[in-house]
Amino acid sequence: MSDRQNAILTFWFGDPCDPQSDYGQQRKVWFQKNLAFDAQIRQRFLTDYERAVVGECDRWANTPHGTLALILVFDQFPRNLFRSDPRSFATDSQALALARHAVDQGWDRALLPVERLFIYLPFEHSETLADQHQSVALFEELVQTAPELESTLDYAYRHREVIARFGRFPHRNDVLGRATTPAEAEFLTQPGSRF
Repeated sequence: MSDRQNAILTFWFGDPCDPQSDYGQQRKVWFQKNLAFDAQIRQRFLTDYERAVVGECDRWANTPHGTLALILVFDQFPRNLFRSDPRSFATDSQALALARHAVDQGWDRALLPVERLFIYLPFEHSETLADQHQSVALFEELVQTAPELESTLDYAYRHREVIARFGRFPHRNDVLGRATTPAEAEFLTQPGSRF
């Protein structure tokens, strides 16, 4: 594993060599708006993102952990780096292609449950219903082996319901410059509709 891959994975998941680390545990900061966390990602990993976007990190996809690091760069980091900007979703297709590759190779099975979560999130982030069905299947299987991640399955169900209903995520409309339908506008007034 390269130094950059290791830096990304240690930042995100904790240090496996540090007994004081929360390595292997789910972290609240991953799914909360936290400007300090965003700033850390910008300071430490913006260059990695920029390099990955132009293909300079493609070789990382030759191993399970390298693929995981690259998925974080394409799927998670943009959501922190570019809040309220179309770039927050611009590399979702690259993340999804990597996630498909990892699952097809069975590489997700070589990872800790909490790491597998991030292999599966690009399916959940997709606005294609077939990907949502795969997301739910993957999360159902994950929760069988890791019941502590039960809450992730609820989110998978909720994402699939939105795509089944609207064919897209209405909460992305403003950022992506898409017109919001009256049904979507009503939906967005409900608590939890913006994930």
